[in-house]
Amino acid sequence: MINSILVITELFLPTKGGTAVWFDKVYQLLGGKNIHIITAKVPGAENHDKNHKNTIHRIDLLRFSWLKPESLIMYLKLLWNSFQLGLKNRFQIVHAGRVLPEGFVGYCVAKLFNIPLIIYAHGEEITTWRQPVKLRVMTYTYRQADKIIANSEFTKQELLKIGVLESRIVILSPGVDVECFKPGVGIQDLEKIIGGSGNFKLLLSVGRLTRRKGFDHTIKALSNLKKMGLDVHYAIIGIGEDKFYLEQLAQDKKIVQNVHFLGHVSEEDLPKWYNAADLLVMPNREINGDTEGFGMVFLEANACGKPVIAGIAGGTGGAVIDGKTGFRIDGLSVEELTNCIYKILVNKDLSMKLGQYGLKRVRKNFSWQSIAEKTKEINQTALKVINR
Repeated sequence: MINSILVITELFLPTKGGTAVWFDKVYQLLGGKNIHIITAKVPGAENHDKNHKNTIHRIDLLRFSWLKPESLIMYLKLLWNSFQLGLKNRFQIVHAGRVLPEGFVGYCVAKLFNIPLIIYAHGEEITTWRQPVKLRVMTYTYRQADKIIANSEFTKQELLKIGVLESRIVILSPGVDVECFKPGVGIQDLEKIIGGSGNFKLLLSVGRLTRRKGFDHTIKALSNLKKMGLDVHYAIIGIGEDKFYLEQLAQDKKIVQNVHFLGHVSEEDLPKWYNAADLLVMPNREINGDTEGFGMVFLEANACGKPVIAGIAGGTGGAVIDGKTGFRIDGLSVEELTNCIYKILVNKDLSMKLGQYGLKRVRKNFSWQSIAEKTKEINQTALKVINR
C-alpha cells in the first residue's frame, strides 16, 4: 500500500479554483503527514496550513518576463526542494498537479529516486500550449509518466493525439463535497440582495470571468428572456479580466439591474447560492484552442439538486449528461442558449427531473471519498508498472 507521496503542485488551497480544491480534499483523505505537498506561497496560506492533515511546504513561485523561459526559477526551486525532501523521506511515488512545470520536475525526481510518476492532465494545457519548445517538453513529459490522470474523455483524446500510450491514461474526474454541496441551504433575504420582486427566476454562473466561459452570451440571452416576458436575474460569482466588458454589455442591453457581479464568495456561502438559483448556466465555447477541460461547477450545482446548461466544447460531457442532468448546447449560439434556458425555467417538472437525476449521480459517483479510493487504485497500478 502506498502511503508516502510527494505532491508537486502550484495550485493548492487557499488559491481559488476547482483544481486547488481537488488536490486539497483528496490528499487529506489519502493520508496524513507522510504526504508532502510542495506548493506556492500565497496570501492566507499560513492559516490554511496550520491544522492541515498533510505536510505542506510553501515556496515563492514567481515568473519573470525577462527570463527565458519565464518560469525557469520556478523549475529550479521546485526541483531543489523536491530533491531535498526526497533525500529526507522515502517517497514511494510522485504526483504532479500539471505537466509543466510540475510534471517535468516530477519526472526528474522520479528518475533520481526510481519511483513512479503520476501527472494530472486538465485538457486546456494540451490545446493551448503551442510554443514549439514548450509543446515538445510537454509532449515528452507526458510520455514519460507512468500514469496520467485525465479529467475527462476529451482530455484523454487530446493526450492520445500527442502520442501518449492509451494504457497509461486513466480517466478520473474531480469530485464534490457532498456534505457541503447539498439541497436545502438557501440564501436568506435573497430578494434584498438581488433586488427582485420575490417571484423572479435566478440564473447563476460560477467561474473566472473569461470569454470562453460564456458569461457574455448568458447576458445576451437574459436580455432576450426579459423581452419574452420572464422576470429573470443573473448572478455571477468570480473575478477576472472580462468584468468591465461584461458590465458594459449589461449596460448596452439595458439590464444592469438584473445582472449581479458577486466577486469572490466564501466556501460557506457558495452552496447557498447554488440552492438559491433555479439554474446554473455556463455555455462554454472554444476560443483559440482555449476550452473547458471538465467543469466542476456543474457537479456542484447538481449536488444541490439544480439543473445545468453547458457548452458542447471541451470536456463538459464528463460533467453533464445531456438530457439527464442538464443540457449541452452550442455555446456560440445565443438563440439556442435562450431557448434552452426558457425551456427549463418555464417547465418545473423538467427542472426538478434534471436536478434530481444530477443529485443522485453526484452522490453515487463523485464524492471526494470515492475519488480518493480511485486515486489509491491508480497509485497501486503505477507502482506495479515501475516494478515490472
